[in-house]
Amino acid sequence: MAQTQSVTVVRGHQELTERTAHLYAAATTSFDCAAKDHVTWHNGRHSRLAPTVALRKLYRPSALLDPSLSQHLHTMVERGAGVRISDEEITETIILDRRVAILAGDTSHGLRSYSIVTVPEVVHGVVSLFDAIWRAATEFAVYDRDLDELRRLAPRILDQLNTGATDESAARVLGLSVRTYRRRVAELMTALGASSRFQAGARAQELGLI
Repeated sequence: MAQTQSVTVVRGHQELTERTAHLYAAATTSFDCAAKDHVTWHNGRHSRLAPTVALRKLYRPSALLDPSLSQHLHTMVERGAGVRISDEEITETIILDRRVAILAGDTSHGLRSYSIVTVPEVVHGVVSLFDAIWRAATEFAVYDRDLDELRRLAPRILDQLNTGATDESAARVLGLSVRTYRRRVAELMTALGASSRFQAGARAQELGLI
């Protein structure tokens, strides 16, 4: 663990849990979370919060391709949490009471790093960025409904992409017209934030979709 003023850097989920348990327990008003997938932050973290704490979760579209996460988010909404989806690039963050920010880092040293920040000026900047993306994001229910058919097709499309099948062959296997298949591939690439079919496959593998 390295510490500089009010920024503490930890590595791995275990150390993160040990170093932040008291922060979750002390939260009284709000819990904001931004994530690209279900791996960065464990879903159970908010279960340690007081029932009066307001929850907001912000995800990238690719997260909704995972049926289990989609169901989890439906449950969260039913329990009163705010959930929105953003096409914008997001910094994976947890903000507690708008006074503590936990920023997910890289995995260059094997374990993922996390920065626990309490510097007011820095936290204010993180909060402002989160709020701006939140305002522009789409309500989960709307985005999830539009993505429902693509989520069902995604595993089969990814399988066809991985086998190197031609569009004509893949469309025939999926029972789609070539035009519809290509449109679905484009939609899948957008959801995954991929600029090529190869990148879409790699990103899907990172997310555990294939």
